[in-house]
This record gives sequence, C-alpha cells and structure tokens, in this order.
Amino acid sequence: MSSAAPASDRGRQPLLNDALVVLEAPTQSWSDPSGEMGGAAIHGVFHGDWRYVRGLSLRVGGEPVEATGTARSAGRVVFHGVARAIDDETPDPRVLVERERSVAAGALEERVRIRNGLDAAVTADVELAVDVSIAELSTVKAGLPAPMPPSWREQGPGALEAGDGPRTLALAAPGAEVSRDGDRVVLRWRLQVAPGSVADAGLTIGLHDPTAVVGPAADRPLAALEPSGDAALDRWAARAADDLRALLLDAGQGPFAAAGAPWFMTLFGRDSLITARLLLPLSLELAEGTLRTLAARQGVVVDPATAEQPGKILHELRQSTFTMPGEGIVLPPVYFGTIDATPLWVVLLHEAWRAGLPIATVRELRPALEGALGWLRDHGSPDGSGFLKYIDETGTGLANQGWKDSGDSVRFRDGRIAEGPIALCEVQAQACQAAEGGAALLEALGDTEGADEWRAWAEGMRKRFRAAFWVERDGERYPAIALDGAGAPVDAKTSNMGQLLGTTLLTAEEEAQVARILVDERFASGWGLRTMSSDQGGYWPLSYHCGSVWPHDTGVVIEGMLRAGLGDAARVLAAQLVLAADAFDGRLPELFAGFSRDDASSPVAYPASCRPQAWSAAAVVPVHRALAGG
Repeated sequence: MSSAAPASDRGRQPLLNDALVVLEAPTQSWSDPSGEMGGAAIHGVFHGDWRYVRGLSLRVGGEPVEATGTARSAGRVVFHGVARAIDDETPDPRVLVERERSVAAGALEERVRIRNGLDAAVTADVELAVDVSIAELSTVKAGLPAPMPPSWREQGPGALEAGDGPRTLALAAPGAEVSRDGDRVVLRWRLQVAPGSVADAGLTIGLHDPTAVVGPAADRPLAALEPSGDAALDRWAARAADDLRALLLDAGQGPFAAAGAPWFMTLFGRDSLITARLLLPLSLELAEGTLRTLAARQGVVVDPATAEQPGKILHELRQSTFTMPGEGIVLPPVYFGTIDATPLWVVLLHEAWRAGLPIATVRELRPALEGALGWLRDHGSPDGSGFLKYIDETGTGLANQGWKDSGDSVRFRDGRIAEGPIALCEVQAQACQAAEGGAALLEALGDTEGADEWRAWAEGMRKRFRAAFWVERDGERYPAIALDGAGAPVDAKTSNMGQLLGTTLLTAEEEAQVARILVDERFASGWGLRTMSSDQGGYWPLSYHCGSVWPHDTGVVIEGMLRAGLGDAARVLAAQLVLAADAFDGRLPELFAGFSRDDASSPVAYPASCRPQAWSAAAVVPVHRALAGG
C-alpha cells in the first residue's frame, strides 16, 4: 500500500470560518474582515465555476487602512477604518475611510471614500491593487489553483480587459492612473479633501463567461416571516431571507436556490429541492422554478459514466468536469450520482400542489412525475430487494450518494465503515412519501389505477423497512442508518433516523420512540442535532457527517416532528438552533462542530464550512413554525 502524498504536494482545501463573503449568485467575493484580499487561500472574486481575482488591496497614504468595523448585507458591505498616515497627531481619528464593496451578478464595485474631520485640507493618495488570476473553482477548492494565462487589452483611460479565451474580466477605474506589472494592476488616485468634506474613488470589475450553465434569477420571490416576538429568531429570519435571495439562480425555467458559497453556486438536485420544500410557506414560485429546472434535465438514458438513468433527477450541474484532487473524485458536468433527489422531486411536487400549485402545472409536469416514479420502481432498487440503493460504478464518483455524501459517513456502531451497495434509512422514507404523494397527484389527474399501484408500493416499503432496519442495542430500539451490501443493518445511531418522521414510513408509536432518542443529550448538543450520537464508535465532534451539527438536518427533523404531532420535541431542537444562529450572527454555516454547550460557550466552527448555505438559511422556517406557530 502506498503512503499518502504530503499535504504540501496534494494541496489543502481553503478554510472559510474567518473570511467575509459578499455575493449575488453566481458572483461572490471573499476577503478578510477588513476587506483585504490575498492573504488566505479562499480570497478572491468568483463568478460561476471560476475565480477571476486573487487579491484586492487598499492603501491610503502608502499604508493599509486600520479596520474599525463593518456594516453588511448579503450583497454589500462597508468596511470602516482610519487612515492615520494622513491624520494629525491627536488621539482622536479625524480622517476616516469607508470602503464600500457591492456585488451584483457579474460585477463587483469597490468605492473608497475619505472623510476629513480635520480643520485643514488633506491630500489622500489612494491605491487599489488588483491581482488577476483566472483559475477553475475545483483547483481553488483543492488548494492547488491553476491559473490560465490571460491576454490583456487597453480599453481607454482607466480601463483594461483581461481574458483567457471564453472568459473576460473588465476593469474600469475613472480618473485613476493605471499601471500593470504582469497580471497585477495598480490604480492610483490623488484626492484633495477639504475640511469637513468627502472625496471618493471607485473601481468596477465586470465578469463575463459565455460558457456558464446557470445565471442570475430575474425574480427573487421570497416572502418574509411574520415577527415572532423572539429577537434572536427574528434577526436570524431577516439575515436568512437576505442570504436566500442572494443565492437564487435561473437556468431558463425559473428561480432555484444555489446550494451555497463558495463551492456550490450552481444547481444541486438534493439541496435545491430541500431548500425549496422548507421555503414553501414563503415562496410557491421557488418550488415551481426548482421543479421545472430539474424536470428539464431529467435522465433519459442509462449511462454509467454519469450515473444517468431514465426518470432520474440529477445531482449536480457544472460548466465542466469537476475534479477533487487528493480525493480521487472526478465528476462529469452533468452528474446524476444521487439516490434521493428523485423521490424528493416527487415530494416537492406533491407538497407544492397542496400549497396551491395549480393542477394545470402538475399536468404539465406529469411526464416528469411518471418518469420519477418509474425510476423508483425500475432503477432505484437494482437487486430487486425493493429498497433504494446506490453504489458508485465508476470509481471516480461519490462513494456515498445520500445527503451524508462523504466517503466515511455510513458506519457501524463500532466505527467500521459499511461497504455498498448502501440502502439509507431516510431514502426509504423519502421513497415511501414520494409514492404516497405521487398517488395523490395521479388521483387528482384522474388516474385511480396508478394511484392504487403507488399506495400499494408505499405499504410494501413500510413492511420491508420494519422487518429489515430496526435494531436493538443496549436496551434501545431504533432504525439503523442503512443496510450494507450484504443486507446487514448498519447499526450506528445517527440523525438519519430523524428524517423518517412525518413521512408515513413509521407508526405514531415508532415516531415518538425516535423523537425521544433524538432529544437526548447524546444527540441534542445544546446548539442543534448531532449527525451521530456521541456514544457511537465513529463519533467525532469535527467529523463532517459523524458528529457535527448540520442546521438543515436539524431543520428537516423539526419539520418532520411537527408533521408527526411531536411539537414538544420540535421545540427542544428549535430553541437550540436559534441559540446557534444568534451566535453565528444570523448566518448559520453549512455545519459546525458537535461540541456541547458544556464544552464551549459558543458553537465551535467547522473551519471549512460553507456559508451562506441555502438549506441552513431555510431551516429558519420550520424553527419559526415550532416556536411561533408560523
């Protein structure tokens, strides 16, 4: 067996927890909290699946600005600071700097304002340095950025354009003196600022990529939650709504939510569907856009290279092949390696119809509905067991294809990793729910025979599941996370069992039993639901899927508890998630560590966690419903 390559050779994924993001999908910028870019691996300006700018630094009077604070929303931030290089010698700062950064789809604007509170005029030499580096997103994520050499063109005074072929970056800095050294552009202004006055200088960076497969949403339909009377919950709701609007995209069939920043600013079947489902009380239009976008790209052929199958809903859409060096993963631009997106599509269609989606729209989507149901029957269970199962047939795809998609996420109680094909417990619940929902839709469309077929299929799933998945260990009876390739229950206690609630898979007594386990302190960390119980062999608080807390996972479980009439349990987890959201200033990350409130006075960051993350933000809706009846 060969040894692993040293980290310096294979690259390290950038850490994100100390960085500040400004975004409007599909464009985003990452910097340190002062606004400076270039000091960390994640820094830069991104558009779609590419990074265009590596560094953006400001000097006033030849010195960096000393930061004093920020004011921010999803798409705009003002960095406040002082410029002591041009101030007087008294203790009170009198020359202030406001560095305003705004991101719109395909553009970043940087404006520097000098505020002079002195009794005399000041001369402010303002310098912005831009380091252009056009590199594919996957190489940045791997910690091995591979920039494409750009060609440069002057476009007039204060204006330059760089491009690598299809992609272009345009710099416009009115009134600036421009110099370029290789791919570094330095822009200089000399501002005369009268006493009590303000002077400013500005830069615009325009980004264009004709190969992009998704674009900005023309409409961002998302209603606001009613005030709850809980200040922390309301702060989270406002921040979440701002982030969610900034994450909306369109690929030609209506709005859908990008999964999250920085790596997932595109269409993800599972993430986009769960986000739209959680947000149904706030936006029927988002649900319709998500359904139509995925239906337009539904599988039609059997292709092992992409995991496509007839009726299957895709996992991920990219501009080109997405590689993960060091992990051995190479995903094609349109990749279908997901076991749950297809039943989730049916579930969303059914719930959107119940929420008011016109039956005429359901009728339009009937071919996709029948295709998705057909996939459950004809392809989802390749061994004929009746359980939906997956295994990566390529060796370069995702080893695990449920929402816990890391390679080590499916473990036995003693910590051993299960071998495939894997049948996940929550996927059987989603399939059961899809069959029941599909039956109701077919019945509404006049197909009673089809409705009866799928109700019988759902009942068969319940019986099969009850016989195969339930285990008893140390006096506790609970559903295993999965069945392994030999059909044995993978008996770790995980949060996956929480996603069975409210799906029609379990009896009321079984649901109450699961809920009791989940609110125990081994699962409920005080900040939310751990992905694995702390008494399991594979548990680690900073494991991606075996001990961390994923806010969306907690939100989905809360939503299921409410459906099952388990309001007390839902409120326990909801209150914990509000505390976590407030600690993260209203922007819950993709995940955070599973340490308890006894271990740490605030949630401990998982340092590579993405944010904002659409389904983390959307978790505020079931929490609001649990605590405020919204």
